Order: sequence, then C-alpha cells, then structure tokens
Amino acid sequence: MSLPYRLHYAPDNASLIIRLVLEELRLPYQTVLVDRAKREQDSAAYRKLNPHGLIPVLETPQGPIFETGAILLWLADTHGRMAPTPDAPARGEFLKWLFFMSNTLHADMRLSFYPELYVGDDPAHKDLLRRQVQTRLAGHLARLEEQAATTPNWLGASAPSVLDYYVAGCLRWMALYPQNTDRGWFSLAATPHLQHLVTTLEARPATHAAQIAEGLGPTPFTAPNHATPPEGSAT
Repeated sequence: MSLPYRLHYAPDNASLIIRLVLEELRLPYQTVLVDRAKREQDSAAYRKLNPHGLIPVLETPQGPIFETGAILLWLADTHGRMAPTPDAPARGEFLKWLFFMSNTLHADMRLSFYPELYVGDDPAHKDLLRRQVQTRLAGHLARLEEQAATTPNWLGASAPSVLDYYVAGCLRWMALYPQNTDRGWFSLAATPHLQHLVTTLEARPATHAAQIAEGLGPTPFTAPNHATPPEGSAT
C-alpha cells in the first residue's frame, strides 16, 4: 500500500462509518470499491481479506481488519482519539455502548434489511420478522436517547467519538431501509438528543467529505435521501 490504510467499501454501506472516522481523524487512506452488483464481496480475493464476505475491510500495516466495531476500536486506540484510552475510567462505559451498537442494534438492523436470509422468501414470514425487529429497534433507540441525555458520556460530546458516527450511520439507514416498507415506527424527532447529535455531525468536514465521495446529499443524517454515488451502487 502506498498509504497506511486501504478501505474496501461500497457506497452507503457500513464502510461509510469507517470513512467518516478516517476523515475525522484526518488520516490518509485509499479506497477500493467492492462492486456489490457484481457480488465482488464473494470473490476469492475479497474472501482472503474477510472470509465472511461482508463490507467493510480496512487494510492496515498490521493486516486486514473486518467488523465495523473492531475497526472503529482499533482506529481509536491506535491514534489515541475519539474514544477513552484503555486506562481511562470511562473505558468500560464506552465499550458497553460500542458493543451494544455492533452486536445488538446493528445486528437487528440486518435482520430487518435482509429478512429472507433468516426466514426465507415467504412474504408473511418476512413481514412478521420485520415488525418484530422494528419494535426492538425502537427500544434500542430509546435507550440510546437516554444515554445521549446523560453527561458525561461518549454520545454527542463536543468532540465526536467513533460511537457518534456509528449512531449517525445507523439512524440514516433506519430512515431509508428497507425500501417500500412502512417506516411509521421511526421518527428522528422522537429522539431529540440523537437528533442534535447528527445535526452537529452534518456540519463537520468529515461528513462533507463523505457526502461528496458517496453521493449522500446535503442532509445525510437528519433528512436522508438514497445515495447517488459517483461509482458503485448502494444496493
């Protein structure tokens, strides 16, 4: 690699969160498009980087890293920013919410977006799973809103954390996906502290850079539209 980091990405996928953090940290990096339309995530070359065939992968001088939460934690620890240090009193508080985002909220979003992977193609089964998951997601957001209202915390502080950008990406996707389904369960205005958080992030240079790179539009978190990327496809 000519630069220290290479991000394997697809527009408006989980790799967006990593791009935002790389930009916030002002780190030089290259990008490699993973063309989902061609199923490049299933190619032998990509599977060498991530045997699970999921996006993103971040190539580093220490080797490739996959899983969004793991990449975020590694970047924060490596560069000493955007998260409490391993010896900080707030470390445990931060870690439990980062892993909640990765293991609970993000995982439930995947159930909602791709129900056929879990219950097959029967429309009734898919609809039932989505409705069950949406109820859980609403509860997850309520707990994150409570946390964002608590100070001190690692959500919505004056200096963004990796957790802030993770939340922002997930709020964006909950507002947009899955397409052509009832989204009455979701309202950003119902979580005013999270709404303030993403409004603040929209004004940051890191978000502006990602907007251009992935065609996210002017309000990617507060009033998102489907991406119109200069290369690749979000679906």
